[in-house]
Amino acid sequence: MVNVIVCGACGRMGSAIINMAKQDKDFNIVAGTEIDGSPSIGNKNPLIVKSSDMESVVNSGDVIIDFTIASNTVKNIELAVKKNAKIVVGTTGLTDENKEVLKKASEKISIVFAPNMSTGINLLLDIVENIAKKIPNYDTEIVEIHHNKKKDSPSGTALRLAEAVAAGHNKNLNDVGVFGRHGASTLRKPEEIGIHAVRGGDVCGDHTVYFAGVGEVIEISHRATSRDCLVSGALKAAKWLAGKPAGLYDMRDVLGLK
Repeated sequence: MVNVIVCGACGRMGSAIINMAKQDKDFNIVAGTEIDGSPSIGNKNPLIVKSSDMESVVNSGDVIIDFTIASNTVKNIELAVKKNAKIVVGTTGLTDENKEVLKKASEKISIVFAPNMSTGINLLLDIVENIAKKIPNYDTEIVEIHHNKKKDSPSGTALRLAEAVAAGHNKNLNDVGVFGRHGASTLRKPEEIGIHAVRGGDVCGDHTVYFAGVGEVIEISHRATSRDCLVSGALKAAKWLAGKPAGLYDMRDVLGLK
């Protein structure tokens, strides 16, 4: 049995992770954390503690699952290093500096980091990178749609798809990525990879990669109809990570796609 601590336990992903884990005999939810002042802390749910009190529960878990915000995730990663804990990170909106903290931490502890933990998206990453290698002269654009409560844009998944395309072109996304277009002088350059964000309603997550050539367009899409695909992936990652040595892993490691 894997003892799990869920950070952001009362958020959309956190509560879904707890509900699914309770239905699986291989998991035991030993604690959860929430922002200070949350009505879920204390008497309403004795398993939930303040995020600032994470250190008081970290030793009770085998694996931490974190789908929170960048600043909180960095603190939890640093605490995981201090306590030699394993951690699954699904937080999006991490900066390059945040990712460097994560990378350095993986020298001492085992970490699974993926902006999207669904099986479909991680299969899609391989597909779009391979297509990009085969048709490097096609214009590539990525459009993602998420619910109106999502804070960061573009989505971490869209960025990861763009990185896969850039890798297929043997380019660095920092050099060729274009995030939206507005103005009178936005003529597309051949090497560009366009990334565009749409927000509205309660959309869990739609991602489409367009490869546009002369006389034809290839569209590769993934639609999350519920968060269950992400939750299932996070729990697979936690179970897989429980026996792994220090290192930085992603969902393609977990799913055996590498």
